[in-house]
Amino acid sequence: MQRILTSELAAHAGETVTIQGWTHRRRLLKSVAFLVVRDASGLAQVVITEPATRTGLEALTEETVIEVTGLVVANPAAPGGTEIVEAVLRTLGPLAVPTDFALFRPELSASLPTQLDQAAVSLRHPRRSAALRVSAAAVAGFRAALDAERFVEVHTPKIVASSTESGATVFGIDYFGRRAFLAQSPQFYKQMMVGVFERVYEVGPVFRAEPHDTARHLAQYTSLDAELGFIRDHRDVMAVLTRVLTRMVGSVRERVRVPELPGVPAEIPAVAFPEALRIAGAHPDEPDLAPAHERALGEWALREHGSDFVFVTGYPMAKRPFYTAPDPAEPRYSNGFDLLFRGVELVTGGQRLHAYDDYVAALRARGESPEPYASYLDTFRHGMPPHGGFAIGLERFVSRLTGAANVREVTAFPRDLHRLTP
Repeated sequence: MQRILTSELAAHAGETVTIQGWTHRRRLLKSVAFLVVRDASGLAQVVITEPATRTGLEALTEETVIEVTGLVVANPAAPGGTEIVEAVLRTLGPLAVPTDFALFRPELSASLPTQLDQAAVSLRHPRRSAALRVSAAAVAGFRAALDAERFVEVHTPKIVASSTESGATVFGIDYFGRRAFLAQSPQFYKQMMVGVFERVYEVGPVFRAEPHDTARHLAQYTSLDAELGFIRDHRDVMAVLTRVLTRMVGSVRERVRVPELPGVPAEIPAVAFPEALRIAGAHPDEPDLAPAHERALGEWALREHGSDFVFVTGYPMAKRPFYTAPDPAEPRYSNGFDLLFRGVELVTGGQRLHAYDDYVAALRARGESPEPYASYLDTFRHGMPPHGGFAIGLERFVSRLTGAANVREVTAFPRDLHRLTP
């Protein structure tokens, strides 16, 4: 008999079916026993009254992989409104070794470090696996939004010859006897590809060797990058980002049940950097926003505009990468922006320089030689349009979306200052 998923049982009421999955929970009462089977689609309740079948159930351990064949009957109190009776059980592998925590409980009792140490098992818990489904739905929305706007997905190297993209510390590696590095972002490559496709995006890992040990930082995370050409300025980039976020949240809403999903305004409120400092109660000479300032701005956006999102535009050029385009009217400020989501920086983006001479001048103004950037800068000697882009940190987005206190809660196998396994 062909297997069906637990989520399909309601469509087979009155029929004999076969399901396969994991022994999620057993309840052995005096006259009846209940077995809850878990598969990738959900849970199913199996009612067992036959003595021999009950004996087989008693020998099972939670997480043993089994097959159940039986009759589907309606029961509003059961998961999904149906249950299986007259069941025959068959194990599909050896009995599972008991876990250190009960996966059938609504919350995992183990500490987060223990959950991460035993990720292969803890990720089976419905709450933890649901966060990964949110990630998948968000990425699907990201891709769908940009595909609809003529963007082409590209894949760029994660092993690079120089560590020149930003001020972030990089991981050095031995590359056939030569010094190489893990890429901090696809920034240079996606700019190059604007000269090919005009609009490009990438979903991929990036690596930051900064020794952060906080609830919002990882040494490896998934970056959702986009770059587009023939823009007027950074506001065109912000408009595309707004549409992308709308599609991402919509995709999550369609695929996963998440309480209190935010709405994305048709026009996300935006404040210039000096005004953001004033709203946040920061000193007017501050060169950047601290986490406390970001939280204050998030509260302000929700209070004044009913928005979980707020753009901060025009960061000082001194705090932006060398490739950032300055504001023509106020060159000490940039045509760059950050997007805050529920009081935390989620996206960095802006307009880039697009003329070769401007790049050389920008590097020399910062006391850097253009030589290490030669292969990148050569792009701008062969005709590049005004362009800009953005990057979204996927894990940070999902953690804010789901209300997770720590970004590691929504990361399958996090890499941070202390963790290199599993």
